[in-house]
Amino acid sequence: MRFFTSHAKIHALYMVYINTNLTQYTKYNNVMSENIIAIASDHGGFELKQILSQYLHDNGWKAQDLGAFGKEAVDYPDSAAELAKWLSFNQDKKGILICGSGIGMSIAANRFRGVRAALCHDGLSASLARKHNDANVLCLGARLIGTETAKDCLFHFLNSEFEGGRHAVRVDKLSNFSKRK
Repeated sequence: MRFFTSHAKIHALYMVYINTNLTQYTKYNNVMSENIIAIASDHGGFELKQILSQYLHDNGWKAQDLGAFGKEAVDYPDSAAELAKWLSFNQDKKGILICGSGIGMSIAANRFRGVRAALCHDGLSASLARKHNDANVLCLGARLIGTETAKDCLFHFLNSEFEGGRHAVRVDKLSNFSKRK
């Protein structure tokens, strides 16, 4: 009888562990659609995040919203970390980070292995970030660019492909930097 009780407790604890990890796994790895992109912001980028999420939806994309979920203060490094974690499970996908200036988000995001975040201010910079740098995260400054410019950046980011070639050698060097101590 004692064995059964212990076994039942172990099984119950195991199920809690599995369900907790499954919930987290599902949050980060529920990407079945080709047209999905993660989006996150701090409080300074919340309104623009909402606008761009709707823009994505209107153009056939699913926005995986990773926060902020309101205008309450949120630290941009936490938002960048959340998106970087999502990308680690979805390495072939892209992300969007928005804060007041875009600077903090881009600095924070680029600290994570596999993230190539580019702060863009117009469609050309967003296009070149993809074509030449294989950027997988678009960073925007909500206080510095207007809604239409942000949409233009997003359009060019989503519709530009990495050119490879001489640029691939350079991007590989960036990847090797993250392996250094």
